[in-house]
Amino acid sequence: MYFLMICPHKSGAEINALRDRLRPQHRDWVASGGNGLARVLTGSALWNPKAEGIGNFGILEAQDEATARAFAEGDPFFKGGVVKRVELTRLADTFQAGRISPLTQAVST
Repeated sequence: MYFLMICPHKSGAEINALRDRLRPQHRDWVASGGNGLARVLTGSALWNPKAEGIGNFGILEAQDEATARAFAEGDPFFKGGVVKRVELTRLADTFQAGRISPLTQAVST
């Protein structure tokens, strides 16, 4: 199954500093697919009109919504208190994932 994951971040100078400090761990988590929980097809930071970080998004492949949520909530950004909430929306079964070059390896099912 494929999911759109949107993770709005908390705001404030302390959150910006925390996000910067956790970014290497966050990128490792994404690259590993959360140690195999999900395959991240694509994702990026979300910015406001002032080019300030306000969140992140991803398109995930996971066995089910609970596994996709485990991936999102295992992210150092979430565990470290940067993420305000995790929003997951299942994508249509006809989603053309093959048109995206994945950031992580395939999930074993």
